[in-house]
Amino acid sequence: MYDPVVTLQRISKVYSRAGTEMSILRDLSFSIPAGTFLAIMGPSGSGKSTLLNLMAGIDRPTSGIVVVAGTRLHELSEGDMARWRARHIGYVFQSYNLIPVLTAAENVELPLLLTHLSRAERTAHVKTALRLVGLADRMDHYPRQLSGGQEQRVGLARAIVSDPTMILADEPTGNLDRESAEAILTLFVRLNRELGKTIVMVTHDPRAAERAQLIRHLEKGVLETPP
Repeated sequence: MYDPVVTLQRISKVYSRAGTEMSILRDLSFSIPAGTFLAIMGPSGSGKSTLLNLMAGIDRPTSGIVVVAGTRLHELSEGDMARWRARHIGYVFQSYNLIPVLTAAENVELPLLLTHLSRAERTAHVKTALRLVGLADRMDHYPRQLSGGQEQRVGLARAIVSDPTMILADEPTGNLDRESAEAILTLFVRLNRELGKTIVMVTHDPRAAERAQLIRHLEKGVLETPP
């Protein structure tokens, strides 16, 4: 295990649109110890999703260094980055991002297709992940046959199926009713406490953030200094 799992060193992110530069993150530095459940709060447009994408290697900073699971991400090629991400990152999306023509089991299996596991090994991993999120009896159901809360649990199973170093969640309860949201948050807490998973969740919902161990606030690309 890596401690800290994430280290950001003077990270800035600037986008250019129609000849105008927009500063999303500004000279941001912090680290996340292994086994932490961290919630990052902030209003829409504060840079929360951008920050998460930098940790996942989905995006790259304009300046600064991102180190995750002992790897300096700027040193990886796109191909190496994809393989690194498949090993170390589980990502949970607000909109579930399930493929409609695939069953729950097939959706969960997708990250494992980038590994060297045999088909039997992949099947075993999928069954374990779906059992952990309480959907062992929904393996052969398609997304249209599931409720929103069940779809998000499939998304969570997909995120953990490869036993990643870190789980990143982008507004994971944003499309859910309160009961379904609580079920998802309870699963995050269980993964953190019982399996020691490092979890970083961005949210604008204070009730969701309260389930985390630590809360940090991002405002206009600047992370507040903890008290």
